[in-house]
Amino acid sequence: MTREVVLAARPEGEPKASDFELRETPDAVPDDGEVVVRNVFVSVDPYMRGRMTGIRTYVPPYEIGGPLDGGAVGRVVESRDENVAAGDWVVSQLGWRDRGVVAGSRLRKIDPSVAPPTTALGVLGMPGFTAWIGLLDVGRIQQGETIYVSGAAGAVGSAAAQIARLKGLRVIGSAGSAEKVEWLRTLGVEAFNYRETRAKEALADGIDVYFDNVGGSQLEVAISALRDHGRVIACGAVSRYNDARAEPGPRNMGLVITKRLRVEGFIIIDHFKRFPEFIAEALPWVRSGELEYRETIVDGLENIPDAFAGLFRGDNVGKMLVRVGPDD
Repeated sequence: MTREVVLAARPEGEPKASDFELRETPDAVPDDGEVVVRNVFVSVDPYMRGRMTGIRTYVPPYEIGGPLDGGAVGRVVESRDENVAAGDWVVSQLGWRDRGVVAGSRLRKIDPSVAPPTTALGVLGMPGFTAWIGLLDVGRIQQGETIYVSGAAGAVGSAAAQIARLKGLRVIGSAGSAEKVEWLRTLGVEAFNYRETRAKEALADGIDVYFDNVGGSQLEVAISALRDHGRVIACGAVSRYNDARAEPGPRNMGLVITKRLRVEGFIIIDHFKRFPEFIAEALPWVRSGELEYRETIVDGLENIPDAFAGLFRGDNVGKMLVRVGPDD
């Protein structure tokens, strides 16, 4: 039998355990061109909260009673695709389950001897790629500029802060605990705890670019701190994802006009053709230690809902993952 986590109810506010259900279903049998994958690690990501509302955005919403697909890393246990062999490590979108059947053409093979498999869900996966695209293609960062990264100790934020530093920028980052601030400072980030220090004070000298993972009040402060012709890389707004109703936006949007600011949002699925270029640049950084990463790993498929809710409580340092099976 296959165990999987399904959506039992649409969350109101912060997701809770009763919004999900752990169920068992018969194992699927692969057809020609398909493979059976046993998940080892699954990803929990803030964007998944939007899919639980029932409203279609850039991807279809999750259905009540349906499984929650998303990033996962696992091992192939049976293959009917000549390009994929049993034992291969692969990245899939099988999501919150311990095993599943998927077309071999929809898998990406990874080499665990090059980097730990978990990095394919973090610094060398969607979060790291999002940071890289946001900085280079959306923000068009330039050496010598000052950038502010909110949520800088998260999976995307920590990659963005470090890549910006590697590209010669002065980096200011915010986080919500002393532990996170201490880690960021070891990475060369001018970090501050937003619970103790007002962002307005931390950004008093001005910034050229804002990498926004948080939205809300942080965006408002950043708009005020941006210099003329500054840019906002609108990546996420995690502070707003659990709102029961839409809240008023930044009160200083008039500055976008007077400062001639550029505010640009992006979705990483629009940029997948650039993924090989990202890996070519980021993998050497990871292997040399220039691009560090941390992972917060929760054990057990049954603990996925709490790990997911933990994203909004700020429980994670770096990438939040759930280990659902052995890695042998």
